[in-house]
Amino acid sequence: MARAGRDRASDDRGGRRVRTGYVAYWRAEAASVRASLTALAVGLLATLVAGGVLAASADRITAVPGLLALIPAAIGMRGSTFGAFGSRLSTGILTGEYRPGALRRGWLGRQVRAVTVLSVVSSAQAGLLAWLVAAAVGLPTVGPLALVAVSLLGGLAASAVLLAVVLGLARRASRRGWSLDDVAAPVVSATGDLVTLPALLAATTVLDAGAGVADAVGGIGVAVGLVAAVLGVRDPDPRLRRLLRESLAVLTLAVGVDVLAGVAIEARLEQQFTTAALLVMLPPFVAKCGALGGMLASRLSSKLHVGTLAPSRWPGAQARLDVSLTVLFAALTFVGVGAAAWLAATLVPDVAALPLATTIAVALLAGAFAVPILSTVAYAAATVSFRHGLDPDNHGIPIVTATMDLAGVLCLVAAVTLLQVGG
Repeated sequence: MARAGRDRASDDRGGRRVRTGYVAYWRAEAASVRASLTALAVGLLATLVAGGVLAASADRITAVPGLLALIPAAIGMRGSTFGAFGSRLSTGILTGEYRPGALRRGWLGRQVRAVTVLSVVSSAQAGLLAWLVAAAVGLPTVGPLALVAVSLLGGLAASAVLLAVVLGLARRASRRGWSLDDVAAPVVSATGDLVTLPALLAATTVLDAGAGVADAVGGIGVAVGLVAAVLGVRDPDPRLRRLLRESLAVLTLAVGVDVLAGVAIEARLEQQFTTAALLVMLPPFVAKCGALGGMLASRLSSKLHVGTLAPSRWPGAQARLDVSLTVLFAALTFVGVGAAAWLAATLVPDVAALPLATTIAVALLAGAFAVPILSTVAYAAATVSFRHGLDPDNHGIPIVTATMDLAGVLCLVAAVTLLQVGG
């Protein structure tokens, strides 16, 4: 009995030490915490606008069969492609390779060429795979080339904005000594949501010009994507070849997962999202899942590159501290997602808002399901790729973003089902 009491006392002291260690780490990372929470808050406002656009554009979305299956893939590709781009720039700043004035040559020029090729290829892939999967499961859809045309035009317009945003963030982070890992993922995720959805909706006007025009644009898009991919993986620069080969492989997988997420949304739309307020919550919730996972993956990747984190099979003390930061961010973020989704629903015309407590409960429960998944995937993607001689900057964010685009939808569906909301 006395020994048991001593053991419990020892466990209590150990628990206090762990908790103290986490709190001390949060205090030591106060600047990063402030930067990350600010970026997440700004991103939340942006993704809520995207949610409002999604709810307000329901008629246009349903008028273009297959578009809802494409939306998560198109948005996810912007987040994966430019999130990884930001992660590479962050590592480049830490290792001294980043030179802000060298856009057409050297290390930065290579990164810009790579992200341009990846944007073209992934946009064409997203359209083709969205059509293929939607047709395979029996969902109505426009023709494959027409969907490629919408994906390509909308994706490239959004990519131009994101390229400017990420380069601007990197320049400012380099000048002011920020950690780009703390802000790139949430800002890229939010900007991608904010600009990709309106860009896709605007791109659907190509369908109004006639099937022949849309098919011609889509055919050109497929051809350009194939040529860009072939020339990229055969580029004379060995470092660019490696970057593109690694990225194209993981982004192809990510596109497929994102399309499955879109099909899951479209298939479940009538059953789980009959309440428009829940549809308003969908983009910010999924985006925050991807942003939180992307931030963690980016932090882990940078520490692997500079040697402050060992790529062990099980998370060590440093990795657990970074995961604890993610848990802290998630608790605050998902309360904000629920509250802001409720506010947005009250402001969008013809949208019936749920009670505030209900929307927060849905967001928190779905977040509780999502955080263990995103943390596990972020750690595994970064460390496994590093152990196999691959660049975790090319793999971590695309893998975790794509996974959470699908898992985030499923977590939200599970929370809505368990709480019996909107049925």
